[in-house]
Amino acid sequence: MNNLYFYVGVVGNIISVLMFLSPAKTFLRIYKKGSTEEFESLPYICTLLNSSLWTYYGITKPDSYLVATVNGFGVVVEIVYISMFLIYAPPRTRAKTAKIAGIVDVVVFAMTVFVTQFAMEGEVRINVIGFMGAALNIVMYASPLSAMKLVWTTKSVEYMPFLLSLFLFLNGGVWTLYAFLVQDWFLGVPNGTGFVLGFAQLALYSIYSKSSPSKVISDDLDSGWQHRHLLPPSTSDDTQQV
Repeated sequence: MNNLYFYVGVVGNIISVLMFLSPAKTFLRIYKKGSTEEFESLPYICTLLNSSLWTYYGITKPDSYLVATVNGFGVVVEIVYISMFLIYAPPRTRAKTAKIAGIVDVVVFAMTVFVTQFAMEGEVRINVIGFMGAALNIVMYASPLSAMKLVWTTKSVEYMPFLLSLFLFLNGGVWTLYAFLVQDWFLGVPNGTGFVLGFAQLALYSIYSKSSPSKVISDDLDSGWQHRHLLPPSTSDDTQQV
């Protein structure tokens, strides 16, 4: 029973790795076409910061190596994605992406490390890092909320990928259980939110999928990940590069 949290964490790592790798097909497409087309870079930029914060949290908090390892993997993967985006994006988009990535992933993270290392210690340091990671996670969950609203208003699941909803549900559920076992509410709150939203999306999908099936089933996890908005968009069917 004492090792249960370890096995749950390993399962969580496997699911998280699959989620980190889910955009790989899109970047293979970008590589082959030599263009980023209309894919957005902001999700990768924010995911890199999120993974960096959780890696730092896992390193700082004792016995949280399972959190550190999977998010360390995420950091490497997101850096590769962003680098490819910078290579193949149009000049104007490339410059804007580099600027945002520099501010968010370098300046913000470096300042976080500097302040927490030199102005804080012990539990205070851990709590601040955990709070920042949890807060960013919750902000990023605004994307499922906007997708759910679109499904509710249009009565169509066309723009709510099934696999993305399923992985959100599974990933959130496993990490919520892990957080409960190790009594870590900084992990529990955002992943519990993801679990609930994933369940709600699957429920909506079961209601509306018969009348309006998703347009592209085979690529739904990949395309859903790439086109997700971190904040509710002003228009429901326009995507712009960052």
